[in-house]
Amino acid sequence: MYRINDIYENTIIINKSEFITHLYRVNNTDDVDNILSSIRKKYYDATHNCYAYIIGDNQDIQKASDDGEPQKTAGMPMLEVLKKKNMTNILAITTRYFGGILLGAGGLVRAYSESVSEALKKATLYDVAYVNNFKLTLTYPGYNIILSQLTYINIIESSFTDEVILTAYCDIEKFKNLKDDLYKNKINPESLIDLGTSYLEVKI
Repeated sequence: MYRINDIYENTIIINKSEFITHLYRVNNTDDVDNILSSIRKKYYDATHNCYAYIIGDNQDIQKASDDGEPQKTAGMPMLEVLKKKNMTNILAITTRYFGGILLGAGGLVRAYSESVSEALKKATLYDVAYVNNFKLTLTYPGYNIILSQLTYINIIESSFTDEVILTAYCDIEKFKNLKDDLYKNKINPESLIDLGTSYLEVKI
């Protein structure tokens, strides 16, 4: 599942109607409520403020609103775009200023879908990478080997005394073979302390 970490805005004009889409990172429904309240105040004179959001590692929470547009012509098409792009923890709000020309149901579906799609094209996406964190105590020659040979190790912090103490992480699958790799490179594998797993959001 992909996520965003910034706010993105895009505007399209279709038959004189203005469609302004904002994309937000949200982690819970309270975030959604707060942002919707803010948008409704900012665009109080708009014809519609339609929205769709997805929250959860498995897209567990999903909701869409047509906000007065004909049923399933706005919120659901917006939601479908987010789902097809494998997005989560995202809120899309499309504000419409009616331009005087009726678009029909099919035209509205296309307009709201396109508005969200175009906004997503501007977005920097992040994927989740699960990693294993650890501490490692080693000699200075061992430290140089880490830097030159075991480049899949990502160092967070280094402490230099008579030895080098690293706080680092690597891919979970790489961690399974880390002790063997340390041994092959003449680094004491018993100095490895497993700090458990976590996840990072990695730009794609």
